Amino acid sequence: MSELENIQAEYEKFPEKFESIIISTVSAQGIPNASYAPFVMDNSKNIYIYVSGLSTHTKNLYANPHISVLFIEDEIKSNQIFARSRLSFDCTATLIERETDKWNQIVEQFQGRFGQIIEVLRGLADFRIFQLTPNEGRFVVGFGAAYNISGDNLHQLVQITGDSNQKQD
Repeated sequence: MSELENIQAEYEKFPEKFESIIISTVSAQGIPNASYAPFVMDNSKNIYIYVSGLSTHTKNLYANPHISVLFIEDEIKSNQIFARSRLSFDCTATLIERETDKWNQIVEQFQGRFGQIIEVLRGLADFRIFQLTPNEGRFVVGFGAAYNISGDNLHQLVQITGDSNQKQD
């Protein structure tokens, strides 16, 4: 297996190490908010979050559907604090309507992953499920080891070189 194939395999498995993601939203007034949410992910790399309608990040998603998500290696497990492995996606959020087939399917995935707490959340009318569809991303596995991910093919990593025209992290 080549180094790129190894990193590609690591990328595919990386989100499975996490039960929650760091999320960044922006209000209608342009004020950023960092938070987190438990998630489930489908085979197309769509991410689903189940969040309270009372939270700042949910209010922000109604005002501005652009959201950035971050999966980041635990500090304790990192060999180098300046080069923690991380995966980020810029996404567009779409509300999944309650009690639709898709909503029920996603709730079942949450229940399978997180257990009894989902029964409680399911009964709370203010809780919402958003689908976060990645537009592009970045996977970083160390110094000089960064890879872009295009929304055209979320399963394909493209190594970032020293080309100054490429977007930087």
